[in-house]
Amino acid sequence: MKCSKDTYILGIESSCDETAASVVKNGREILSNVVLSQIDIHRLYGGVVPEIASRNHVEAVDKVVKMALDEAGVALTDIDAVAVTYGAGLVGALLVGVSYAKGLCQASGLPLIAVNHIEGHICANYLTFPNLQPPFTCLLTSGGHTAIVNVLDYDKYDVICSTVDDAVGEAFDKVARVLGLPYPGGPQIDKLAKQGQAVYKFHSVVTSNGNFSYSGLKTAVINLVHNAQQKGEELNKADIAASFTVAAIDGLLMRLKDVVKTNGYDTVAVAGGVGANSYLRERLTELQEQGKQVCLPKLSLCGDNAAMIASRGYYMYLKNQFATLNLNANPTLKLRGEKPK
Repeated sequence: MKCSKDTYILGIESSCDETAASVVKNGREILSNVVLSQIDIHRLYGGVVPEIASRNHVEAVDKVVKMALDEAGVALTDIDAVAVTYGAGLVGALLVGVSYAKGLCQASGLPLIAVNHIEGHICANYLTFPNLQPPFTCLLTSGGHTAIVNVLDYDKYDVICSTVDDAVGEAFDKVARVLGLPYPGGPQIDKLAKQGQAVYKFHSVVTSNGNFSYSGLKTAVINLVHNAQQKGEELNKADIAASFTVAAIDGLLMRLKDVVKTNGYDTVAVAGGVGANSYLRERLTELQEQGKQVCLPKLSLCGDNAAMIASRGYYMYLKNQFATLNLNANPTLKLRGEKPK
């Protein structure tokens, strides 16, 4: 699927605590990818404060868009469409990006494309692997979403299983907070786990019907830490981090192997912030040994960014899937094809 001429999409992302803008050519080539992080601000509070995130998006969005255009070496008149995340995410944060994109399109006459943030994460793989084509299986592991998805086409998905409560990324952040690690917790847990051993045996995150549940695992770690504190016992935080990581990741990989064995697809992709976890990336080599192609996005594309939004916007552009200026944020947006629990 490709347009007869080069197509330039400006992507805008503001679903959580990163204000990002990017210009992507033909859905695959990143010309610029500007991400203004608020990590240092929210670290003071141990997590994202929605109101503060929204205010910082307001201050940053115009700046990052101009930076993205400048770094790409293009003018707004060279852009074919504006793609913006409209869900899922924090409603106030989403509204900043959506409002800015709508104003930009109204002023310039450019078409507006409303992108599902979750679909954007999947499209990060097209930016790292220019020859990747559907169908393939994708392990989605973000802060708000955890699922195994068969990507049947660029806009057609079959969600095989997903979390019934917390997402894996959220669990990493919550456990990190209990261990006294700074925000964001995922990278901190990853670093600490390398210094420990998986001596604590937590139950599997796979439910009886084949979905995932991270609430129980998170609670088990919290109870372990609190009980030790009440007894005055000193715990090895590195061992807890390693044990939690093994429990959180091994269940995902077990289900992924089952799904891949069933559908027979030769390619497995990973999407979302936890896709940067070193233990997950190491264990995925087992699928390579079984003859599968494993696509791991660049680390810079695992977290929230606008390049993945622009890439998704390109494939929507090809099908004239445009939004009106009445577009609103949808903080609880689901991935198409997701089945009710």
